[in-house]
Amino acid sequence: MKYRLKVGEETSEIEVSSTGNPQNLRIAMANKGFDVSFQRISEDCLWMVVDGRATKAFVARAGEGTLVFLAGRSYLVEDADRLAMQAPRRGGHEEAPKEVTPPMPSVVVRILVREGAAVKKAQGLIVVTAMKMETTLAAPFDGKVKKINVSINQKVAPGDILVEIEEEVSKDD
Repeated sequence: MKYRLKVGEETSEIEVSSTGNPQNLRIAMANKGFDVSFQRISEDCLWMVVDGRATKAFVARAGEGTLVFLAGRSYLVEDADRLAMQAPRRGGHEEAPKEVTPPMPSVVVRILVREGAAVKKAQGLIVVTAMKMETTLAAPFDGKVKKINVSINQKVAPGDILVEIEEEVSKDD
């Protein structure tokens, strides 16, 4: 099967083929091939061996795609074809999540903004850690920080609203 995936600002074509065993795959991208085997450890954790190198990957559904935590870094992976089919609409961010919430149970390690601060879409707001990996949670849109609902070392869970942002209304709306 062929997929077009967007990771950050880069879109790549990926071809995934079965090797006969449902837990072994052959993945081809950018003229390179990878043999991948995996085993689900828990609902959000995979043990993977990629070309003989073992690693753990953590995954969490996000409104716009899937968050993948791998080798100490987090990546938002989106289906590029689905994104292309969603025609831009006036005020198109209505579909995007409006809350700043962690993708998995976490602990707040840094607060990067203050109440009353102006923020831009994708600006880092809060840094959380889960399973020894840090993730920066970003502003879903331009606006002003109305309220910060957490403190450093506080345990948080998906659905907890960590920062409330008052959306900046553009004059075109």
